Amino acid sequence: MSTQQTQAEQRGEHILAVFDTAFGELLAADPAAFRVKFRKMAASAFAFYRGTACLFYSDVERERAGGPYLDERTSRVWIHGDLHAENFGTYMDANGRLIFNVNDFDEAYVGPFTWDLKRFAASVALIGYTKALSDEKITELVRTYAGAYRERVHALATGAKDDEVPPFTLETAEGPLLDALRDARSLTRFGLLDSMTEIRDFERRFSAGGGSIELDAATRYKVLAAFDGYLETLPESSLARPDSYRVKDVVGRRGIGIGSAGLPSYNILLEGNSDALENDVVIYMKQGQTPAVSRHITDEQVRSYFRHEGHRTVISQRALQAHADPWLGWTELDGAGQLVAEVSPYAVDLDWSDIDDPAEIAAVVADLGRATAAMHAAADDQSGHSLVPFSTERAIDAVIAADEDGFADLLVDFAHSYGARARADHQIFVDLFRNGRIPGLTGS
Repeated sequence: MSTQQTQAEQRGEHILAVFDTAFGELLAADPAAFRVKFRKMAASAFAFYRGTACLFYSDVERERAGGPYLDERTSRVWIHGDLHAENFGTYMDANGRLIFNVNDFDEAYVGPFTWDLKRFAASVALIGYTKALSDEKITELVRTYAGAYRERVHALATGAKDDEVPPFTLETAEGPLLDALRDARSLTRFGLLDSMTEIRDFERRFSAGGGSIELDAATRYKVLAAFDGYLETLPESSLARPDSYRVKDVVGRRGIGIGSAGLPSYNILLEGNSDALENDVVIYMKQGQTPAVSRHITDEQVRSYFRHEGHRTVISQRALQAHADPWLGWTELDGAGQLVAEVSPYAVDLDWSDIDDPAEIAAVVADLGRATAAMHAAADDQSGHSLVPFSTERAIDAVIAADEDGFADLLVDFAHSYGARARADHQIFVDLFRNGRIPGLTGS
């Protein structure tokens, strides 16, 4: 056996060990969902990368003790945890504004701010590779991201006014970000309800099929009890609205996406803020997952801060996202923490499939760098919690200022090296999967 084959075999064993830690219990409970997840991950190196934050953090953990740009403060910043180029999109904030920003906070935690940046940089390398961009062009893109992030962090750290660093809205966004916001604006609550529900006996109910699972009476009772607990976690501004919170219907759903395989979830249909049927609201309740990054952060103050994974997800999202979804809250079901939020009618993800012109890619990457900086700056001593009791933008600004030249170089080097690592890992994973070597999925 050649040295290369031996290294691939060893790497395969490492991947299987990481998967067992991250997915073992869920996979054993629902192998079918993981077959779907792994088939999606097999489609491309980027899809594999999206589904393997667990592997990424096992690889970068060795940097934790004193990596570049990390000190006592910048090592414990609220981070997204799964920041890649496709985890951005639109939402309607609590003020009724359509915003383009970072989304999907299931992996959020407190840790080194550079881990977010590295995860994003490697995703740029993977997207660039699929679009047949040269290594030089990928380098330019990562430098563009680093520069935009650096510039926005510095502006925030030095007291930039809101109108100098506005969020991405219909008035301020350009290019594909504006396209996504316009697409979101064209969507309606009625359209969402029409796709998920029907009118029966003059009342709205969930439609059968489409992934819905009818619940038995005992499960329905437990979900409704958990819903009552969730209401107590909503901010007063949400509870002050004229909604009745009357539950009209409940169904189960089974998570089969790349990130949600095997996690039980439920959809709950609520009376809207009037008797009109088109104002009804759909919320989802899903079991919180253990964030991959948390397995590599030993800080007991961070670990003990969260009651459960549902609480962690919500507190993290409220910290990282200004004016978050007013329906965002948490509860418990069967002893497991649950995340609860609205199934938004206005959610549109950034679509990379038609972003091919290098200049347009660069403009988008720069905007995502600014969005990343704003997210890191949001969650600190000003955001109403005690876990990060300092100004994150000032702390990050200070460490970058100490070595301006090396900042982009760090991300460029990592993007190329880890992009190549992920492409090689993807091939190893495909061979393991198709040859029946993933425990619990033999014969798949």
